[in-house]
Amino acid sequence: MKITNLQVFHVKPRWSFLKISTDEGITGWGEPMVEGRARTVETAIMEQASFLMGQDPLRIEYLWQSMYRNTFYRGGIILVSAISGIEQSLWDIKGKYYNMPVYEMLGGKYREKVRMYGHCWGATTEKIIDRALERKKNGFTAFKVLLEPYTANRGVKAYIESQKYRFAEIRQAVGDEIDIAIDFHGRVNPDVAIQIIREIEQYYPLFVEEPCLPENTDELARITRSVTVPIAAGERLVTRYGFRPLLEAGAVSVLQPDLCHAGGILEVKKIAAMAETYYCKVAPHNPLGPISLAANLQFACCTPNFLIGEHFGMKDGWDLGEGYLKKPFKIKDGYISVSDKPGLGIELNEEVIAERLFDGNWDSPRLYADDDQSIIDW
Repeated sequence: MKITNLQVFHVKPRWSFLKISTDEGITGWGEPMVEGRARTVETAIMEQASFLMGQDPLRIEYLWQSMYRNTFYRGGIILVSAISGIEQSLWDIKGKYYNMPVYEMLGGKYREKVRMYGHCWGATTEKIIDRALERKKNGFTAFKVLLEPYTANRGVKAYIESQKYRFAEIRQAVGDEIDIAIDFHGRVNPDVAIQIIREIEQYYPLFVEEPCLPENTDELARITRSVTVPIAAGERLVTRYGFRPLLEAGAVSVLQPDLCHAGGILEVKKIAAMAETYYCKVAPHNPLGPISLAANLQFACCTPNFLIGEHFGMKDGWDLGEGYLKKPFKIKDGYISVSDKPGLGIELNEEVIAERLFDGNWDSPRLYADDDQSIIDW
């Protein structure tokens, strides 16, 4: 079997899908994306096309190593995201060729269903609580909220206390049986992060995500040593080489590799195996589309130290594949059951994809402080 074609589809609302075709009629799908850089990733994919054409798609490890190592300059987020989507597509092809799910080829089923947390973001605390109660009613047992960016001209004390009271209100509203994670998005410096986390420790967050920006592992480790709440990070890192320093420094309790950025399904499986030796859990980052979700479910199904999956929660169900998949995913009592269909376990509706194409040109949000000069990390 040989690879014969690669096609990238930029699909509304802001996703990119990759289809790889073979001379035996088997096709595979992946989701290569860097938010706000969709067309740049497409270029990186097509730069690999001359190498991939005519190759045996079943040689996944060989192809991955060739794409990553033969560039001389080591891959950053663009190259590795391109490789991630290609790798997902290859696993989809391989599973269909051998008529088995990806998880069967990676050790077999460890769990029957995958626990998901739902996003509960809103402009006000009241809206967040309304969303959380709605999700609780629908069976979710875990949510994630977002730290407010420090954009206003107010004192540090007022800001820290406002975040404490906000989290306390959410905890009181949903009860003690619900797990609540909070994403700092690297929006505050480490000293402020430590103070905020100490204030919300009493409400037992499931984890605090990205309490500071990811470039300085030592500072992330300092935060971890200063608090009792589990610290999570990793959505902006790529390959096992990028995650190794976090583990060696004891900087996190939860790793968050993104299967569309970090190198694909097998690479994240390797990252998880490294994490397991440090008694570290894995909760993959996943704010993207249904192909990404399918890859995440295959990974979660066969990974012992998997903690929980991410569900963005579009009202129209697009992120669960409504319209895009012939059989969309369903969340029941906060879990998604894992399919036993081959490959990624999904079948794309290519007519809907054709109807929802766009040029891929979009940008990431840009946040600024009230003076319109200071840049806020989003």
